Amino acid sequence: MVESTESAAAADRIRTSGDSEVATYLEIAEAREPGQSLTPAPNAPEAIAVIDYGSQYSMLIARRIREAGVYSELIAWDAPSSALNHLKVKAFVLSGGPASVYDQGAPVLPSYVLASELPVLGICYGMQLLTHEMGGRVAPATSREYGHAVINISEPESPLLHDLPSSMPVWASHGDNVVEMPRGFRSIAQSDNSPVAVMVDDAGHLGIQFHPEVVHTPQGDTLLQNFLFNVAGCEASWTAAAFVEESIKTIREQIGDGRVICALSGGVDSAVAATLVHRAIGDQLTCIFVDNGLLRAEEPERVVSTFREHISIDLRHVDAVDRFLGDLAEVTNPETKRKRIGETFIRIFEEHAHDLGQVDFICQGTTYPDVIESAGAGGGAAKVIKSHHNVGGLPKDMKLSLVEPLRNLFKDEVRRVGAELGLPHEMVQRQPFPGPGLAIRIMGEVTREKLEVLRAADWVVMDEIKKAAKYYDLWQSFAVLTDVRTVGVQGDYRTYGHCIALRCVTAEDAMTADWARLPYDLLASISSRITNEVPEVNRVVYDITSKPPGTIEWE
Repeated sequence: MVESTESAAAADRIRTSGDSEVATYLEIAEAREPGQSLTPAPNAPEAIAVIDYGSQYSMLIARRIREAGVYSELIAWDAPSSALNHLKVKAFVLSGGPASVYDQGAPVLPSYVLASELPVLGICYGMQLLTHEMGGRVAPATSREYGHAVINISEPESPLLHDLPSSMPVWASHGDNVVEMPRGFRSIAQSDNSPVAVMVDDAGHLGIQFHPEVVHTPQGDTLLQNFLFNVAGCEASWTAAAFVEESIKTIREQIGDGRVICALSGGVDSAVAATLVHRAIGDQLTCIFVDNGLLRAEEPERVVSTFREHISIDLRHVDAVDRFLGDLAEVTNPETKRKRIGETFIRIFEEHAHDLGQVDFICQGTTYPDVIESAGAGGGAAKVIKSHHNVGGLPKDMKLSLVEPLRNLFKDEVRRVGAELGLPHEMVQRQPFPGPGLAIRIMGEVTREKLEVLRAADWVVMDEIKKAAKYYDLWQSFAVLTDVRTVGVQGDYRTYGHCIALRCVTAEDAMTADWARLPYDLLASISSRITNEVPEVNRVVYDITSKPPGTIEWE
């Protein structure tokens, strides 16, 4: 939603006219984007729209709101109002971001936000943007705030600051300050370097010059809940049970009398998606488990037995090892690997759909982080990190329509839904395994020989992690076969073997992650067993990179 030259000029004329009775934010918004308004569909769910301006914490804001029992979605700042028509928006939250409001081409405020007359909470850049758009003034701070700060509350009776201490630590990250508030606003909290740390007006517009969504703001959850319940009047109705009920109704409406095939991998996402769709349409669903040759040791047998034991679903087992490995021959680029795997999956499903007769839909366990990482947040504020095989890797000429019941869920929410559906604990709490499988844990070309080496090493990692009772403490723990060969000595002989990298991380939702501080004895056991039990390997290293700057997977 970048302003056209004409509309931008019109908005600037109003903004700088000097007549406070004329220069209202509604007129500025109308000059920029005439006709933008919210028109929610009937029975749309109550939600908070988080407008994304590219902050590294944007996804975390949405998570914190959902944790309070209120549904939220991340919306690109340049998305049209129609992008929110599936929601009954109760309020807006404007995220932080790296830009300054005066930068050339800086992200702007969608006209429908203020025109809606709904409550708005601006965080950091969001606060500055709110100030700028409503006639106030923002300027570079004489002393920037990055990191820990303390705010002093001067209006404790404010609905936003209810039950908060008069002086509280916060996490700040800003180089600009509000130096002149818009008409009708007042400052209700200050810090040493920010005289307007919190500002409010009587129409439900609020701005805070710090980040309540991060753990470094200890009372941040309370502040966000105050906004949700005291200001926006939300209800805490976002629960796993409510999601299941609503999803079943939505799936039935989407599919009707059609038939669905489900791409079953054995992971928690596809298991929950399949169970949810089966709960909605029963025998109209057929699950297809494709053995692509890229799974861990004994995984194909375990997946089939687990599903047939716990879920009464029509399950077809397809051996496609040769086909996948043929399609991956001589491929070394990670993105190409993902796209080849995604396309091969779809082609196999289309072929088996033809064998089943008329099939109209394919169900996938796509989750919210998959979508965000593959597509970015829009407007250049967030960039593509990697194409997930079930998002960016899908062929454009795919004939089946997608059913993605988990598309807007974080992993912990998927697990809660799985528990609500009655799936066994070991299935619901299973560590995530990537759709492209071991292909993205092998650097360079994927071959049968490399797969066998990696499977053997990965088996040791899993065995030792489980013996140490660390499995459920970690988000993921696995081995990576690097493309490095190293000199070693094994059995009095000089060797030139593979180097295995061990990757163990902790995370909440995989959007960020930290390397796990495993005990040295555990690391030593893993290394010793791999170099003794996998003859092709003579070196093991431990990856101590967090995300960011790295990703969890190596490719």
